[in-house]
Amino acid sequence: MPTKSAAATIRSRYMEQAASDLQDNHRQQNELQRQLEALRQEEKLLLDILNLAEHSTTVPEQARATEPEKAPSTDAKGKSTSRPRAVRAARRESSRKDKAPRGRAARRPLLGDLLLDLLKKHDKPRLAQELREELIEAHPDRVPTPQVVRNTLEGLVAKGLVQRHKQDRSVMYTPITSGGAVPDGH
Repeated sequence: MPTKSAAATIRSRYMEQAASDLQDNHRQQNELQRQLEALRQEEKLLLDILNLAEHSTTVPEQARATEPEKAPSTDAKGKSTSRPRAVRAARRESSRKDKAPRGRAARRPLLGDLLLDLLKKHDKPRLAQELREELIEAHPDRVPTPQVVRNTLEGLVAKGLVQRHKQDRSVMYTPITSGGAVPDGH
């Protein structure tokens, strides 16, 4: 039969363990509350983004940016401390809302439209690099990376506006005319 001191020792261990578990529980609840608050703020920002997107007719400058994003920073536990890309973009857009460009800058043609116009000027298939050089020459304020030009051309292929031709290791592009035919010369 256990003695009173043994029972007291067991009881004190249970009490210590329960107190420790209770502190841990409170700490976890506080952490979850902070995470829930952060998610609610993010939800509000995302709703603002959707609202801006529904009422905006221009593409924000951030959406056209070609520079790579920085790697997200992390805290000691390995959790991300940076905001999601969409949240950062929404904040920048909302801060620039009243400073939106007016006039010519607000109506810049889309890159796909510019590339399609350049393609239509030629009878023969063109390389993406050639189109990029022509674009930069014609529009010095637009300097897309070669990858952006290729991606845009592939998007035009997917829409059925441009046809892709492969010659050896080169990929060339020609516009598809309104009748669905490709101009001669390929």
